[in-house]
Amino acid sequence: MIFDLALIDLDGTITDSAPGIVSSIELAYDALGVPRPSDDDLRRFVGPPIEESARRHGIEPGRVAEFVSAYRSVYSVTGLFDNSVYPGMAEALVALRAAGVRCVVATSKPEVYARQILEHFGLDDLFEHICGSTLDGTRTTKADVVAYALATVEGSERGLPERARVTMVGDREHDVLGAREHGIGTIAVGWGYAAPGELAEAAPAAVVDTPEDLVAAVSG
Repeated sequence: MIFDLALIDLDGTITDSAPGIVSSIELAYDALGVPRPSDDDLRRFVGPPIEESARRHGIEPGRVAEFVSAYRSVYSVTGLFDNSVYPGMAEALVALRAAGVRCVVATSKPEVYARQILEHFGLDDLFEHICGSTLDGTRTTKADVVAYALATVEGSERGLPERARVTMVGDREHDVLGAREHGIGTIAVGWGYAAPGELAEAAPAAVVDTPEDLVAAVSG
């Protein structure tokens, strides 16, 4: 086994959540009377904290909280399950567990939504812990979520492996950079929402193109 613990992103890594997120983002722009960004920019909302993406794409700082509230009022009702598991990912998670890898979700999505999605798809039992952001803004960045996930694992009965035996798995630069703040490398997946050149610039430890390759990279 190469790694004992895998911190795994949700959006763009386990599930293709863009349809529900993007449609909810569009309605949030409409609610605020702000012109919608391009389709490419709308897809950039998938993965990073929504507050960060809103500031980057035309929402004034003083209206970010209003934008987030408008988004969540739609997403929590209609967008949450407009979502699908990437082909091969459920099988990959089962294979990782069978190989003895401890799997923990570490997502910038609010934890309450992450739990609902994983339960909906019957994947929640494959994870030792499900760790996400908070709705009140006290834990939002990927680095914050990774810190929370590590602390959660450390406080568990089995404890935390040494950092060299821990990897992040994600599809965007914020996964790579957030994990790096804690001395953890990232195996990036090539089927998510990264812009062209984004992962090359972020310089993850490796990039894999299929769930089968992911299993091999994590468990050996």
